[in-house]
Amino acid sequence: MKRLYIPLFCFLILVLESVLSFYLVDFNFIPEKWILVSHWLLLFLIQVSIFYDLERTYYSLFYAIIFGLFVDLLHTDLIGVYLFVYTAVTYLTHGIRKLLHTNFFVALLLSVLGVAFAEVLIYFLYDTIQIHQVIWEDYWQLRLLPTLGWNLLFFLLIYLLFKKKLTQWSNDRFDRKD
Repeated sequence: MKRLYIPLFCFLILVLESVLSFYLVDFNFIPEKWILVSHWLLLFLIQVSIFYDLERTYYSLFYAIIFGLFVDLLHTDLIGVYLFVYTAVTYLTHGIRKLLHTNFFVALLLSVLGVAFAEVLIYFLYDTIQIHQVIWEDYWQLRLLPTLGWNLLFFLLIYLLFKKKLTQWSNDRFDRKD
C-alpha cells in the first residue's frame, strides 16, 4: 500500500490544483493583470526527487511523465508540453540534487529554479509554435514573478507536510538505515 502513496498524492494535488485555480481568479487581493499559475504537482515531484529518490532510482521521473501527460490532457489543447517540461525539470532536479546536501535551503532553491525553468520553457515552447503573442517583458512581470511567489507559498506548505514522510517512505522502500 505504501507504494501507492506518492501516485495518490500526485493525483490529489492535480485535482486540488485544478479546482482551486478556478476560485483563484475571484480573490480581490490579486491585481487583475497578474496571471498566477499553480505548479503544485511539479513542486511535489521536485520534493519526491529530492527526498524520496536515490541516486540510482528515478521514480519522480516516471511520475513526471505520467502526470505531465495528465496535466496536458486536463489543461491544454497541445499534448506534450507539460509532459516534456515536468520531465525535464524533474530530471535536472534529480541530477543537481546529487551534488548538494538535502536541506531546506537546497529544496527551496531547487523548487524556485524548477518552477522558473518550467515557466520559461513553457513560454519559449508556446512562443516557438506561436500559441501566444506575449512579449517577454510583460510575461515575466505579469506571469513569471507572480507565479513564483504563489508557488513559493505552496512550497512552504508541501515541504512541511511531506519532507519527513517522503524520507520515511524512501527509507522503508529501499531499506536504508539513516
